[in-house]
Amino acid sequence: MIRELTTRFGRENIGFLWVMAEPLLFAVLVGLLWRATKGPIEFGIDIMAFVVSGYVPLVLFRHSISRAVHSFTANGSLMYHRQIKVLDLLLVRFLVELVGHMMAYLFIVLVLGALGFFPWPYDLGLFILGWAYYALFTFSVCLVVAPLSEFNEILEKLVPVTTYLMIPFSGAFYVVSALTPEAASVVLWSPPVHGMEMMRHGLFGPSIGPTYDFVYPLAFSLPCMTIGLLLCRYVRRHLVIE
Repeated sequence: MIRELTTRFGRENIGFLWVMAEPLLFAVLVGLLWRATKGPIEFGIDIMAFVVSGYVPLVLFRHSISRAVHSFTANGSLMYHRQIKVLDLLLVRFLVELVGHMMAYLFIVLVLGALGFFPWPYDLGLFILGWAYYALFTFSVCLVVAPLSEFNEILEKLVPVTTYLMIPFSGAFYVVSALTPEAASVVLWSPPVHGMEMMRHGLFGPSIGPTYDFVYPLAFSLPCMTIGLLLCRYVRRHLVIE
């Protein structure tokens, strides 16, 4: 992880703190834009709190998937060390993103909470569980994307587009209870929506009318992880280290 942080952010300026500053800037700027265009309240929640609670996990997903592409080739020289496996290369990149985004989330919440724009969590345990579900889904997708990107370079070009298409299926900018029944039935097929609804239930309480399932995200993510691990094992056998 130290090597990843050093090679990615260097030792100049604030160094590895950029891993927190990057999502922090994204969330604050988008929150200010929404506040300027939509007003101070959205779905009965302060709009800054609403945007931050959804946008930081979304940026975690987008950045993690982008960093997973060609992660094996980029760090192939490390494979000369017997102790390092292909899974380590992917896991480290994901953990760097996860820790950085959680630090950014915590910092924003503390600042907004001190200013009166962010409430004390209604159920902290449910909020953490929602984060865990969202992170599990993100890592399971990374496990599939990383080895597939080694098979075909076209995937590298498709990832930025597909991560943008993920926005309406992330649950970041709406609550399911505010959608029409038809739209709600569609977005609930997306596992991260359940994690997002758990997070917002844990933050804002039952007033948002949360809709989620505890089993469905696991029923999707665990088989996806299994497929990803099999693909990683296959890639390791055919990975050419230069």
